[in-house]
Amino acid sequence: MARNAMHNSTDLAPHLEQRGITLSSAQIWRLVTQRPERISIQMLSALCDIFHCSPADLISVTAVDEAARIQVNQRPASELPESRHRPRRARIIRDGD
Repeated sequence: MARNAMHNSTDLAPHLEQRGITLSSAQIWRLVTQRPERISIQMLSALCDIFHCSPADLISVTAVDEAARIQVNQRPASELPESRHRPRRARIIRDGD
């Protein structure tokens, strides 16, 4: 953004609106300051057009082995007994019973 003379997240709003994307100031701030979980193709193409770059300049891809990453108490989740994954059923009793 700084290379394009944009120093605040609010500087990005008019450029997005020119390309048909209307976001609130809070949404733009989150887009600029945080890593979005997902992004539309329209938003990606607008950002590439605004910053004169390719999607590869904006997105980095890293592969993570999900099975190895999920662990509970230093044991993989696949080794845990099934009862730990499910809550116990509640018993409801009336007063006086």
